[in-house]
Amino acid sequence: MQTWNEYQSENKDRFLDELLGLLRIPSVSADSKYKGDVANCAAAVKEHLLKAGCDTAEICPTAGHPIVYGEKIIDPKLPTVLVYGHYDVQPADPLNLWTSPPFEPVIVDGKIFARGACDDKGQMFMHIKALEIMAKTNSMPCNVKIMIEGEEEIGSKNLGKFLEDNKEKLKANVVLVSDTSMISMEHPSIESGLRGLTAVEIEVTGPNRDLHSGVYGGAVANPLNMLCKLVASLHDENGHITIPGFYDAVIDLTDEERKNLNLAPFDLEEYKKELNIKDVWGEKGYTTLERTGVRPTLDLNGIWGGYQGEGSKTVLPSKAFAKITMRLVPNQKPAEISALIVKHLNNIAPGCVDVKVIPGHGGDPVVTPTDSPAYLAAAKAIKTTFGKEPIPTRGGGSIPIVALFEKTLGLKTVLLGFGLDNDNIHSPNEKYDVVNFYKGIETIPYFHKYFAESVK
Repeated sequence: MQTWNEYQSENKDRFLDELLGLLRIPSVSADSKYKGDVANCAAAVKEHLLKAGCDTAEICPTAGHPIVYGEKIIDPKLPTVLVYGHYDVQPADPLNLWTSPPFEPVIVDGKIFARGACDDKGQMFMHIKALEIMAKTNSMPCNVKIMIEGEEEIGSKNLGKFLEDNKEKLKANVVLVSDTSMISMEHPSIESGLRGLTAVEIEVTGPNRDLHSGVYGGAVANPLNMLCKLVASLHDENGHITIPGFYDAVIDLTDEERKNLNLAPFDLEEYKKELNIKDVWGEKGYTTLERTGVRPTLDLNGIWGGYQGEGSKTVLPSKAFAKITMRLVPNQKPAEISALIVKHLNNIAPGCVDVKVIPGHGGDPVVTPTDSPAYLAAAKAIKTTFGKEPIPTRGGGSIPIVALFEKTLGLKTVLLGFGLDNDNIHSPNEKYDVVNFYKGIETIPYFHKYFAESVK
């Protein structure tokens, strides 16, 4: 009987080749022209699940992109782990900033460069290969259910209905997710919380057509100028968000909690050097680790209007647009914060233009217990393969479905991620270190083993 490590060592080249094949499929959920590619990726994931040893695997249609579901049930009396991941990816734009084509994966200096390499195909695929290792060596310590969706990058808008409609199918003891990062391979960590998210889009309308800026400039309000004024007013000189009521539900950390959070290894000078920035910026009175993990934020994600082509065009545009997202902390509710910014922007909108604020998708913040059997099993798995105790951290990103799992299925989630903060997720030149990919595959079976032992 082969050991887990022996099986992985014998098949690691194939594992990597199969991942590269998935990365070649441009499964961009946000763009309708890739709808066929998203469907092809779902079909590929289903085949990988079956080849890995799932008893059954199926493509489950939704009102949008499909969900792929598979399971390996060895004994209904044993604990069950529900694995979640997503096969859809962010758009690759701007393409000119990539050093290699985003859907033609390359390996350079031990790093896989491709859209989706880390978020989330590389991390999702670790679970399929971990299942294969356990199944093919006849050493499954518990039941495994795997649900891989195709709409995470557009807000998982059809996942809630799928969960409601399939509560019996999805019955489990815990949800396991690898869509997060750790501090480094030298300092492994497990995220014990995530910020929430809410999004809005602003549309500012001025004259009924684009105007000549020489003929009308100075007499007619420029929607782009007005939009910039609105957006700039949303922070004060200390980096605080100016929306009335925005901080009302925020619970400040105790001095002890702040001290423990800042114990995580962090080199500010290295951080600035890696990002090629002169200095950090943020809410006054908080450290970088606090600003990116436990404080709410508001960021402009895109702004456009007027002439975008080469050269200049002296135009006063009819319309201007902006996209904003806000990261939320525990007790802040996406719908409430969304309503606050809509009200605020409407209140301060100048009368010379029309301002329309359109609420978008969102998700609740979550904090996962660090003393649960599942978290402790993940920590023990990390210690087994890394030789070090993992550091608990708070993630600055958002995975809205984590709160949805708890609300709909009554299940807590373990965030066992193997990405790194410099993996350029959502950016050009996204990458995932090959060593992280292999280390994840090595570690995940131990989570199943230790979790099964803890709940017997």
